[in-house]
Amino acid sequence: MEVRPHDRFSKSYQLNPELVAQQALVVGDTNPVHHDVEFAKNTRFNRPIASGTHTTALLLALTASHFSQDSAMLGLDYWVGFKRPIYADEKIDLQWLVIRVTPNAKLGGDIVELRGRILGEDGKTSLGAKGRLLVTNTL
Repeated sequence: MEVRPHDRFSKSYQLNPELVAQQALVVGDTNPVHHDVEFAKNTRFNRPIASGTHTTALLLALTASHFSQDSAMLGLDYWVGFKRPIYADEKIDLQWLVIRVTPNAKLGGDIVELRGRILGEDGKTSLGAKGRLLVTNTL
């Protein structure tokens, strides 16, 4: 797969409260704001929100799905910043932009630097991200 700066890839995803609650509990996030509707109604959010581990996993998984279609890839590091809540019933847009591609002979591939984000239904950024990964022919 040839990767170039300014390449973009994205995916829309419809969250649902049942899956959001399940995902939070599966990873050990027992914060009731993710699975207790009555509790969440009395918070600043007024309704359940998705766990940061869930939304981050969706965004990072998109890089794996995208780059492993025609090549091998390995995530090297990621950074995320939570800007706004992502509600448990929200349709979100996962987006990535390739910033830089640097050949790396020692690793046998290209180091790809990315900027990503999750947009809420209102089109505003709820989560921002940076990532570096290796794209290569084989692992």
